[in-house]
Order: sequence, then C-alpha cells, then structure tokens
Amino acid sequence: MSVKDTAKRIARKFGLEVHSIRLSTSPCAQLRTMLDTHHIDLILDVGANTGQFGTELRRHVGYRGRIVSFEPTKAAHEELTRVASRDPLWEVAERAAIGARSGSVTINVAANSVSSSVLPMLSAHLSAHPESRYNGTETVPLAPLDALAPRYLPSASASFLKIDTQGYESEVLEGAPATLRSVVGIQLELSLIPLYSGQKLMLELIELMQINGFDLWAIAPTFADPHTGRTLQVDGTFFRPKS
Repeated sequence: MSVKDTAKRIARKFGLEVHSIRLSTSPCAQLRTMLDTHHIDLILDVGANTGQFGTELRRHVGYRGRIVSFEPTKAAHEELTRVASRDPLWEVAERAAIGARSGSVTINVAANSVSSSVLPMLSAHLSAHPESRYNGTETVPLAPLDALAPRYLPSASASFLKIDTQGYESEVLEGAPATLRSVVGIQLELSLIPLYSGQKLMLELIELMQINGFDLWAIAPTFADPHTGRTLQVDGTFFRPKS
C-alpha cells in the first residue's frame, strides 16, 4: 500500500477525506482560481458570524486582498472583531443586520451561533442539526447594503460579495441594487428545501441572479442531513460575463 493510500485509510478512521488539491475536489482551490481570474481585491462578507469565511480566505483560499465583514449578533460580532484585529486588511463594520430597509429587526440567536436568523427555523433544519435550536433573541440595527457598501467599494478595482444570512439572502439582495451593479461576483448560500420560514429557495435565487446579470460558475455542498444524506444547502458562486 502506498503512503498516499495509507494516509487516506487513517483519515477515514477519523471521519476525514483526503484529496489532492485540485479544482474538481477542492472548493477552496476553485474559489481561489475564480477570485484570481476576476482580479478581486475587495470581498464584502455579509453574515460573517465569528469570521469563519474570512479565516478560510486567508488560510485555505490564499486570498490576500481586503475583507469587510458584517455581523449583527453581539457575541459573534465581538469574536469577529477580535479575529479580524490581527489582520490589517480585514475590517469589521459596525454591528447591524443587512436587509431591505433601514430600522431595527429582531434576530433569533441559535445555540450554535452560525444558524442565527431573522426568520423562524423550520423542523427540517432542526432535525438535521438539533444544536442549531434558537435559545434567545436580540434586537439589532437593520440597514440596506446600499447604505453601507459605498464606504468601501470606491477604493476597489474589482469587488466580490458573499451573503450567508440563513434564509434572509433575498432581503439582503433587495436592499443592494446599486451594490449588485458594482460587484463582479457573488457567493450565496442556497437552500434546496425550506429550512427557514419565508426564505427563497435555490432555483428562485439563481433566477434572480440571472436577472441581475450574473452567471452561475460553481456550486459547493455545505449542509447535509446526517440521517438521510440529502443535501440541504449549497454555496452558489456567480460572476458577470466578461465583456
């Protein structure tokens, strides 16, 4: 048995998969290639939680440009600020939920933090991941992205928008028509079945992105039901066609 086969066998005992780093098996490698292809130098990270996406961009994707993160919940925002403070090109915006209007909104805070959402959680989500159960609420400021993004976009030559807001993606997009015209790429969390009450599903959001002039470039599974193996959510990455 080769060293590579031995490593894979050992990894499987711990529930891990070992693959070569190539586009067909590594979403990080694919994202890096897409960002490099479009010369992205600013990423707006909406729904940053405690900075998982930004950390992945640095450690695994190899992105070295600016990051601006947005997060509404108090504890997650505090941890996000701590994580980003070590990186001079990573900025954390003032605490606010991003949506279709200005004002305030009540957000449901999940026990696992990452599943927190303005929308009520449905049983399909809870069944697949009981640790995501809501255990509190917070009333937070609400702002459309179009009111905040102009602080950051003018200094960038090519911007990318990531939205991971647990079913609230359509509201973020509704409040960002000018931002959508300014960015060249977008990554959206897309649900295949309803996980939050009132959310738009994958096909609706793909159609909305096409209406706004974006083509689907990549899909990467992110959340599956451990009982059935059914994929529940994916990340969809979109870019404008090059002229």
